[in-house]
Amino acid sequence: MSAAPSLPNTATGGPAPGAGSKPGLILATVVSCQLMLVLDGTIVNIALPKMQKGLHFSDANLSWVLNAYTLAFGGLLLLGGRAGDILGRRRMFVAGVVVFTVASFAGGLAVDSGMLLASRVCQGVGAAMAGPSMLALIVATFPEGVPRVKAMSLFTAVSSAGGSIGLLLGGVLTSWGSWRLVMFINVPVGIAAAVAASRLLPDSPRQSGRFDVVGALTSVGGMTSLVYGCVNAAGSGWSDPRTITAIAIAVVLLAAFVVAESRVEQPVVPLRLLRDPVRARGYFGYVLLIGAMFATFFFTSQFMQKVLHYSPLKTGFAFLPLSVMLFAVARLVPKLMPRLGARRLVVIGTVLITVGLFWLSRLSPGTHFATGLLFPLMLFGFGGGMAFSPLAIMLMSGLPPRDFGSASGLLQACQQVGGSLGLAVLVTVFSSAAGHGHSTVEANTSQGLRMALLVAAVFAFCVVLVATTLKPRAAPGKPG
Repeated sequence: MSAAPSLPNTATGGPAPGAGSKPGLILATVVSCQLMLVLDGTIVNIALPKMQKGLHFSDANLSWVLNAYTLAFGGLLLLGGRAGDILGRRRMFVAGVVVFTVASFAGGLAVDSGMLLASRVCQGVGAAMAGPSMLALIVATFPEGVPRVKAMSLFTAVSSAGGSIGLLLGGVLTSWGSWRLVMFINVPVGIAAAVAASRLLPDSPRQSGRFDVVGALTSVGGMTSLVYGCVNAAGSGWSDPRTITAIAIAVVLLAAFVVAESRVEQPVVPLRLLRDPVRARGYFGYVLLIGAMFATFFFTSQFMQKVLHYSPLKTGFAFLPLSVMLFAVARLVPKLMPRLGARRLVVIGTVLITVGLFWLSRLSPGTHFATGLLFPLMLFGFGGGMAFSPLAIMLMSGLPPRDFGSASGLLQACQQVGGSLGLAVLVTVFSSAAGHGHSTVEANTSQGLRMALLVAAVFAFCVVLVATTLKPRAAPGKPG
C-alpha cells in the first residue's frame, strides 16, 4: 500500500475536522440509517403473502419485491462509493436517505404491483447512495484505536443482526397490522436521520476530477448482471438460459471494468485496494462469511415454518437470541482487540460460526427448539459478534482518506454479492438434496436443509483458513 501525498489529519489517526464535537450523535445517526437499510432486505420477506393478496402479484412476479431492491442496491454500490468521494460523503448520505425515505412512503401507498416494484427500485438506489458513505464517515470521524473499534463494532453488529431483526419486526408488523407498515416504518426513521445528518455530520473534502464514465457504466452493468444471475439461479437453477446469459454478461462487463480502471487516473474502484493480496483475501473471506450468514437466516427460518410449523411471528422471535448474543459480544470487541488482536478474534469467531452451522446441519423433523436450534443459533451469534467487526476493521484499516468511500462501497458490494451468490449456491444444494426417498414433505425439506447448512459450514471453515493469513494494516504514515 503506498501512502498518499499531503494527507489531512485523518491519515495520521486524528479525527476529521468537526468530528469531535458530537461523535455519539454522529454514530447514532449513521447506525440508525444502516439498520433501516439492512432491515429492508428481510423485513419484507414475511409480508410477501399479504402483499401478493393485496396487490394481486402473480407467483412469478412476487420475488421481484425482494429482487428489485437487491439489484438496484448491489448494482449501484461501487458507483455510490466513488460518488461520495467526489461529491462529498455528507451530501451523498443525506440525498440517499431522502430518496430511500420518499420511496418507502410511496411503496406504502402502492395501489398496484408496478407501483410497489418501482418504489423498491428507488429504495435500492437510495440505499446505494447512502450506504457506502456510512462506513466511510465512521472511518473519517473516529480516529484509529479504541474509538474507531467501538464505532465499527456497533456498526457491524447492526449490519450483521439486522437481517434477523427484520424477520422479527416483519412478523410483528404484518401480524398486528398491515403489510404497508413495513414500508411506512422507514419514513420517521429516514426523516430523523436526514435532519440529523445535515446538521451533525462533518463533510469530507471533495476530490477534484470527474467521474470515470466507462468504469461507472461497466461496474453498474456488471454488478447488476452478477446479482441478477445469482438471484435467478436461486429460483430457476444454474442451467437456466437467463442465469447463464446474466453471468456471461457480468463476466464480460466486469473484465472490461478491470481493464478500464487500470487506465484511468481516478477510477470508480482503485485497483490498489485489491492488489494487496492480504486485503484481497480479506474481501473474499467477507463474501464467504456473508453467504454463510444469509444461509443461516434463510434455511433455519424455512425449517421453523415448514417443518416445525411455526407462525411468522414465532419464527421472528426465535431469532431473537441470536441477535441479542451478536450485539452483546460485539460490544466486548473493543476490550478484546487490544488483548487478542483482530486476526485472532476473526479466527475464533469463524470457528464458532463453523461449529454452530455444523450443529444446525443435524436438524430433523424431531428437533426441539431448545436443544437443536437455540444453542447453535446463540453460538452463531457469539461467533458473528466476535468476527464481523474485526474483519471489517482490518479491511478498512491502513487506507488514505481518498479511498474511504471506494473501500466502503467495495465492502458493502461484497456483502450484496456474498448474500446473493451464497444463497444461490446453497439453494441449488438444497434442491439437489431434497425430495429423494422420503415419504413426507418435512423429511424431504429437512434433508435438503441439512446438506445446505453443511455446505454453509464449509464456507465458514474456509473463512477460518483465510483469517489465519490476515493482518491489520497501519494507516499511511504510521509504522506497519
